[in-house]
Amino acid sequence: MKIYNTLTNTKEEFKPINPGQVTMYVCGPTVYNYIHIGNARSVIAFDTIRRYLEFRGFRVNFVSNFTDVDDKMIAEAKAENVTVPELAERYIKAYREDISALNVKPATKNPRATHEVNEIIKFIQKLISKGYAYESDGDVYYRTRKFKNYGALSSQNLAELEEGASEHVNEEEQKRKEDPIDFALWKKQKKPDEIAWASPWGKGRPGWHIECSVMATKYLGETIDIHGGGQDLEFPHHENEIAQSEAATGKPFVHYWMHNGFVTVGADAEKMSKSLHNFVTVHDLLQKVDPQVLRFFMASVQYRKQINYSTDNLKQAQIILQRFKNTLNNLEYRLKDETDSEKSEILDNKIQETQHKFINAMDDDFNVQNALTAIYDLLPEINANINAENADKDTLKKAAKLLTSWLAVFGIDVQRLITAENQNDDEQVQRLIKKREEARKNKDWAQSDALRDELKQMGVTVEDTPQGTRWLRE
Repeated sequence: MKIYNTLTNTKEEFKPINPGQVTMYVCGPTVYNYIHIGNARSVIAFDTIRRYLEFRGFRVNFVSNFTDVDDKMIAEAKAENVTVPELAERYIKAYREDISALNVKPATKNPRATHEVNEIIKFIQKLISKGYAYESDGDVYYRTRKFKNYGALSSQNLAELEEGASEHVNEEEQKRKEDPIDFALWKKQKKPDEIAWASPWGKGRPGWHIECSVMATKYLGETIDIHGGGQDLEFPHHENEIAQSEAATGKPFVHYWMHNGFVTVGADAEKMSKSLHNFVTVHDLLQKVDPQVLRFFMASVQYRKQINYSTDNLKQAQIILQRFKNTLNNLEYRLKDETDSEKSEILDNKIQETQHKFINAMDDDFNVQNALTAIYDLLPEINANINAENADKDTLKKAAKLLTSWLAVFGIDVQRLITAENQNDDEQVQRLIKKREEARKNKDWAQSDALRDELKQMGVTVEDTPQGTRWLRE
């Protein structure tokens, strides 16, 4: 298995620290609003990666945090006249509901910044004692230039960083810093009513970057296998995590850095973000779109590539998912047949070939497009066997099992998919189907055809099979 490592800009053979086990940390949301589909892209991408690692037999310890205190949360809580913890609870609940609808597996642990303040303070004290951090008027800053490899992940030049920092750091903060490129580990309380915790440097709160270093090392170890997040987190967030963590422990922080591509919108492929006000929240979208369609749309693009969000692209994903759904329904229906089966070497060989192609594609930095193509190419062979007079039922059972496990990697719950189809049953359709069957029994072909046309107008396709009449929503 090969993974593209952002730190080295190459695909590398994946060798976990402990054989058969994977430690994986993915930066979670700042919980001050509903997540938009740009945020969901990262959640779904790394859930798909996790699912495939588990498919390959690894036991994955998956940690993803909640940033439940920062400047945005303080501002939003004030605007809504609620406390920061109240705001956090509301949107953590909403986040869990949204990702559950998208069939994202719960993390092994979801630590929260506000629950780790004591650990964060201890971590900062260690950095101060090693000379990597300093206190200044209640704030604590990291000495960026002291860390020799700073900028390696994001290919940043320290001279350029200094020039950029001097333009963005306000004069008051600049006076407190030794160097414009130093970043905050601890921020002092600005107003008496602002959320804060006691510390050796006075009342204040953690900086954004320090929380992930603390939580990743606390729950996964000083060196972890995989750290993931969006491309926008490469700098400064992940760069700062490396500097903090490796300065504190003296060990490599992460072996494989993975970053997902953005979600873009419009003909100009503009990045979706809250700051640009061009986002669509998952909460709103799920009122209009089948969660499995949205999940499949997001999971069917390789994690490093951009996704262009549009209604047309969603519809295309829906069409492809419908074809998988039809095959699964066909399989379920034919496997109820009690007639003898006839062995199909062609189908069995094709299934084994597909399994081989699926694993080869996914082992190549999780190439989901090629993996899905391999599965999709198998469908005609499965359907041909389903429609044969003497189907190979044992091999069809094997196909159903593997198709279920392959689609599960993409977060598609096959049982939920089939159930959703069957929930469309209603009394009127069943009444017309029964009436048509009676017409056919009486050889009243005109009535039978008329009822078929009536069902067609309702969006129902009727199929007369050797096993009896079945129907599907178009």
